[in-house]
Amino acid sequence: MCGIAGWVSFDSDLTRQRGVLDAMTDTMALRGPDGRGTFVRTHAGLGHRRLAVIDLPGGAQPMSVSTPAGDVGMVYTGEAYNYRELRDQLRALGHTFRTDSDTEVVLHAYLQWGESIVDHLNGMYAFAIWDQREEKLVMIRDRMGIKPFYYYPTPDGVLFGSEPKAILANPLARKAIDSDGVRELLAMTKAPGTSVWKGMYEVAPGTLIRVDRDGLHERTYWRLEAAEHTDSTERSVERVRDLLTDIVDRQLISDVPRCVLLSGGLDSSAITGLAAASLARDGEQLRTFSVDFLHQEQNFVPDEVRGTPDAPYAHEVAALVESAHQNVTLNSADMLDLSVRRAVITARDMPGLGDMDLSLYLLFKAIREQSTVALSGESADEVFGGYPWFFADRAVNAGTFPWAAFTGDKPWNALRPELREQLDVDSYIADQYAAACAEVEHLPSESQAEYRMREVCYLHLTRFVRILLDRKDRLSMAAGLEVRVPFCDHRLIEYVYNTPWPLKTFDGREKSLLRHATKHVLPQSVVDRVKSGYPLTQDPAYATNLQQLAKEILAEINSPLFDLIDRTWMQQLTAQDPMRMDPVTRAGLDRAVDIYTWLDLYKPELQLD
Repeated sequence: MCGIAGWVSFDSDLTRQRGVLDAMTDTMALRGPDGRGTFVRTHAGLGHRRLAVIDLPGGAQPMSVSTPAGDVGMVYTGEAYNYRELRDQLRALGHTFRTDSDTEVVLHAYLQWGESIVDHLNGMYAFAIWDQREEKLVMIRDRMGIKPFYYYPTPDGVLFGSEPKAILANPLARKAIDSDGVRELLAMTKAPGTSVWKGMYEVAPGTLIRVDRDGLHERTYWRLEAAEHTDSTERSVERVRDLLTDIVDRQLISDVPRCVLLSGGLDSSAITGLAAASLARDGEQLRTFSVDFLHQEQNFVPDEVRGTPDAPYAHEVAALVESAHQNVTLNSADMLDLSVRRAVITARDMPGLGDMDLSLYLLFKAIREQSTVALSGESADEVFGGYPWFFADRAVNAGTFPWAAFTGDKPWNALRPELREQLDVDSYIADQYAAACAEVEHLPSESQAEYRMREVCYLHLTRFVRILLDRKDRLSMAAGLEVRVPFCDHRLIEYVYNTPWPLKTFDGREKSLLRHATKHVLPQSVVDRVKSGYPLTQDPAYATNLQQLAKEILAEINSPLFDLIDRTWMQQLTAQDPMRMDPVTRAGLDRAVDIYTWLDLYKPELQLD
């Protein structure tokens, strides 16, 4: 894991711009606390901040190879989980290696296969290669978009970085937000290739972009495709078990301490059980970490998304697998610390999910004191169909994104009335929804119900999960922690995506395939547990203090927040009884405080025409 940045300018001499390149690179010092480096040639500069995970002494970047036709330099972030097999293959083809790092393997794979390297990698990655032989930059992002990657076209080239802050550190980039940027902030769907910053884009998941003197050339090298599923139920369960066992084995490779994020739900418990079994074969004990809140069990009130508290289940799993388990207990004061909120907003470069982000960031900071790599159960709900809205007719057949229909939350209702009418976020979402559905491949044999459930699964894997992956990457890397997501292995996703919906729910429950494939490493209580979402603190003190923050903001007569947010709406929320504030209302107030903090930190130019 690391942070990358760069600048290509075909009309300038970038050897005279090292200071700007250094400034871009050092915005991501938290992503790479273990080292930094730059690679500068006349028309290209690459910057790198390193978090050392594999081959600690030998994996320094940027890496480069000199050839008679010119240098080839690379900056890389992520992990190639099949790098050992690739290294053996490349050695057989005549390549020699100076290090044991996966970075050097990826660089030599490019030298061997060029842009066809994308067909050989398994992992999570974002990397850029300056190929002086052809005067071109090649930018590549992993299939699911686990690692973030942004770019900003310029008149004579491009700027790029792992995070927007790296690009915004270059004077060529304007720190501006237009109407679509505000829509994207509020819509709870991630339009592929877009950014909230005007003029800035993402390298879309599964995409390669080549930049040369003729401009930018984009190629999608991977997408979800429909295929017939012919395996029986028994064989499907066996195949999922085999895939997950292999995936977890690969993702445990590390030269630094690693652990698993354990909530006590099916997803994280499955990863925990498989990881513990894998490490036990080598005589190692697994470390696990959970997050909890002070007095959570006493305060807990179930809702549609969170039916049971996590702690008892997490402890049962830890006891079964005999992990070295630690419960990270947070209180409201921890999360209401304004320096924590500012750190979270800086990490994300945008307003986030309020206390859900604050608690996750604090969990990651606590874990980083003992481990550098963590495996997570993120994305299992999207892959296997685990959210409650997969099973709610009002969400599945709502004619929009199911998660939005289920919660009924419309963050844009907080906008000033005239701005709300001008932006028309409902139409923006409808357009995004229609575009997403139009991408879905179908099979002629699909029933109407199966046709719809394939669409629902596609929406989650291409729109919803990317919000969560971006959140987890930004907050973990801000703490110097590498989080790996086994459920995002493309082999597993391709297989499960094409299993018919009745097979995904063959036992009458959510995530049937995952439940049966991993029940051999789980306590019965977790096998039987109903899906429960990421925990929120239910301490009334959090809502009370959140209201006090909002009142202080309301007292600022000229706050830029009210260029966006309706002051009357916010006043009404601060007048509510905090003891009776429902989760959606509290989330709206949390979001407003996030936006205020973001405007204060970034001072973006608002272009809302």
